[in-house]
Amino acid sequence: MSSILSPFLVLKGSTNTSVGRSLFLALAFRVQCVYRCVLRPQRKEDVLRKARKQNGSLYLDANGSKVPVWMFSWFHIMPTGRRVRRKRQVGTLDQYKTEAAAERAVRSWRLAINSNEANAFSGITMRDLIDHFRMKELDGSVQQGRAWSTRNRYETYLKKWIEPRWGTQELAAIKTPMVEEWLELLRPMRKGSTTTNPLRDKAQTEKSLAPGTKAKIRNIMGVLFNHAMRWEFTDRNPIKGLTRGAGVRQSSKRVSVPDILEVSEMQDILAELSPRDRTLVLLSMVTGLRRGELAGLKWQDIDFQNLQIDVQRSVVNQVVGRCKTEASQKPVPIDEYTMGDLLAWFRETPFQEPEDWVFATNSSRAGKKRGKQPLWLSTVMRYHIEPVVRNLGIKKRVGWHTFRRTYATLLKANGEDVKVVQELLRHGSSRVTLDIYAQAQMPAKRAAQQKIVAMVRMPATLPKPKTGT
Repeated sequence: MSSILSPFLVLKGSTNTSVGRSLFLALAFRVQCVYRCVLRPQRKEDVLRKARKQNGSLYLDANGSKVPVWMFSWFHIMPTGRRVRRKRQVGTLDQYKTEAAAERAVRSWRLAINSNEANAFSGITMRDLIDHFRMKELDGSVQQGRAWSTRNRYETYLKKWIEPRWGTQELAAIKTPMVEEWLELLRPMRKGSTTTNPLRDKAQTEKSLAPGTKAKIRNIMGVLFNHAMRWEFTDRNPIKGLTRGAGVRQSSKRVSVPDILEVSEMQDILAELSPRDRTLVLLSMVTGLRRGELAGLKWQDIDFQNLQIDVQRSVVNQVVGRCKTEASQKPVPIDEYTMGDLLAWFRETPFQEPEDWVFATNSSRAGKKRGKQPLWLSTVMRYHIEPVVRNLGIKKRVGWHTFRRTYATLLKANGEDVKVVQELLRHGSSRVTLDIYAQAQMPAKRAAQQKIVAMVRMPATLPKPKTGT
């Protein structure tokens, strides 16, 4: 303060002259400005009000066709906290001949950018939403988040389909009919294809994308908009709509019914496999374990005394993660016959420590990873199991999930209670068990039909009552 008042002390005796009075007034104004800007404390609400409110900028520019247009720009706070300058065209100079006319046109826009409820003018694009979704929902460090396999599948659909087509679109510009028409025109992409526009991409095939894949794309876009609504980036979800049936319509009907193995076919396959592969396939056939759960088994998870398996983890693409659902971690019962096969494999494998994988890789090509990681079950299926299936003359498409579906179908055919089948498959809902996995076999359908036929034809076989004359 003394440094600020020092000029007053110098001019103390010279205020009688006109020059002195001028200098005195100039210094007094300077001190007043310093006090207002630095020394006087500002109210907190005043600072917040100044930081939040903005009027934007209206200016005259030229578009790509060199036509004069009025442009409106403003700063937008991204979901990550970063300030980004946005701009939008107001109209041409012919539409708004004066700046005052353009100012009247952007009056409602200024209200929108300063309103917490006006999300339609927020400027958030689909790419911004995807980045925020990755940060909050697909972060691998979040233990309570989605499993690695789910996050990996989400990333595949986001990078391959959703982001290339809708990344630059603002959320408010994405409409239900637009997404529905885009899904209808989607085609599978060949190698080297970089875009998902079916009208421009010559690397796409003529065959339409599978309905199940389209339904997954639609569902992921619905998840993205739900995330945007949860964080108040928008107040609408064009994928689901306001009422049932008002959203994007996309069937998830299967192109073909999954194949189910007969008992005789299962026996033939087991008889032709090596001890390791036979134990692996048998365990899949009689327990219904998923492929990732089979790969993630360790010897410490198998309770030989109580005849059960404790499913603790799932391994997908050599990434160890948690199980798919909470129901997946329930113990799986196992019979003495299958436990005997597991015990025989335990005596044969060189990896017998409790922390060792039950089906550890033992190939010399694995190098330092030999015995340190489980088998690649997709490789086992391709080079060891599928050749056996073809040599046996089985024309069905056989994969690891085929054994799980067959297991569910046989349980249902044996007349097991639906809840028992659901618990053995470790599904979260019995609806999934019945609608997706279990199939009715032909003998069971034929027997059910014969019962109805017998009921209908029964009166015809009875003798007609005699009538008196």
